Amino acid sequence: MGTLQAAFLCFILLRTWVFAADYEVWKTASATYTKEKDGSIITEGACGYGDLHMFTYGKYSAGLSSILFNKGSTCGACYELRCVDHILWCLQGSPSIILTATDFCPPNYGLSSEYGGWCNFPKQHFEMSEAAFGEIAEKKADIVPVQYRRVKCERSGGLRFTMSGSSHFYEVLISNVGLDGEVLAVKVKGSKTGWIPMTRNWGQNWQSNVYLKGQPLSFEVTTSSGRTLTSYNVAPAGWLFGQTFEGKQFK
Repeated sequence: MGTLQAAFLCFILLRTWVFAADYEVWKTASATYTKEKDGSIITEGACGYGDLHMFTYGKYSAGLSSILFNKGSTCGACYELRCVDHILWCLQGSPSIILTATDFCPPNYGLSSEYGGWCNFPKQHFEMSEAAFGEIAEKKADIVPVQYRRVKCERSGGLRFTMSGSSHFYEVLISNVGLDGEVLAVKVKGSKTGWIPMTRNWGQNWQSNVYLKGQPLSFEVTTSSGRTLTSYNVAPAGWLFGQTFEGKQFK
């Protein structure tokens, strides 16, 4: 085994250990909500998912502060949240909800991290939809203390691959990822190529500069716990930008 392969294997094992620990431990953070007409977050967001209702995330979407967002690598991850330690604002029994990371909550260093600058580094903060917030706390609250932990994502159907790009580069948005939710690495293979590693452009948009037009495409997706799933010939030879295709799902 080469040095680079060994280093990558060690990295995957470390990520797996950290990821497993995140499942078990409740951590402290804070939460606010953003107001939308229908109570949901439907804007595209920093993960690039577009209309979140189309990707089944809908009102159970959240913007994460920078320490949680981690430059977009946690896009698609699932978190269980519950309001705690506030008798006035937390709903009785501290019910919990499951949220998907779909956006970035930017810092505002012009305001104190205790009031208004809730997403300032290194604060751990979730910006939720009004509808989801109302399931754990009173909407009268500006901000509430919460506990959160990583949980496995339950998705209906397979991984979704949405094609985009131009004559100079090719890009795919990967969504509806089950179990881990977040994607660590992606490879693409055309009928005339071997497996080509893709690079993260932004959010869950992955890019390659190799010309792949006119070729059926297969994808190999690796998630944060080291699981790898290969979907062969997901896109037919005549695929077009703007189309979405469905592959296998993590189980």
